Amino acid sequence: MPGGVGTVSHPPVAPFSAPGPEGLGLPADAVEVGRIIGPWGVKGEIRVKPFSADAEVLFSSTHWFLQANDQPRPPGARPLQALPATLQVLRARGQGDSVVASVEGLVDRDQAQALAGARVFVSRASFPAIRDEDEFYWVDLIGLSVVNRAGLALGCVIGLIETGPHCVLRVLPPQDGAEECLIPFVAAYVDQVDKVGRVITVDWEADY
Repeated sequence: MPGGVGTVSHPPVAPFSAPGPEGLGLPADAVEVGRIIGPWGVKGEIRVKPFSADAEVLFSSTHWFLQANDQPRPPGARPLQALPATLQVLRARGQGDSVVASVEGLVDRDQAQALAGARVFVSRASFPAIRDEDEFYWVDLIGLSVVNRAGLALGCVIGLIETGPHCVLRVLPPQDGAEECLIPFVAAYVDQVDKVGRVITVDWEADY
């Protein structure tokens, strides 16, 4: 589930909208949330490695969108052009640090193995609702501008790092060639996140 300031949930990948296989496009708000590792058991279930320690986004969506992985294909994996554009998820459950899912049309281990390596996307609209105004998903923070209390523009959020106790914003300054700065995403440094205005206000100086 999403967390408060300092414990935001992810996937940490920005929305992806390239056309899908078989001529079907991903939703405009599609977000990459995991990777299919391979089969689970012998009845066609698949095992997915989520990109977040919290896999709630995989449980909340019954439609997963697939894209080919640009990495070498695992042995026995289906040719890239034959990957289905979408999967209809019948059931999904946690299994250790992965998610095991039953999918419509997959009935044996070979079929599940054929999907190994595929990238899994879900619609941002299918994410569980945010319960608190101080809770955020990683994907909603990426791309926001960052300014300090004096109104100085510090840059744009290009990613986040999960350190354990809290998350850290990766902010790319506007100056050409400038190195990114790292700002802890905790209440001590983050004053406000304005998702509508797409601005994060922080207690931070450019030379920190």
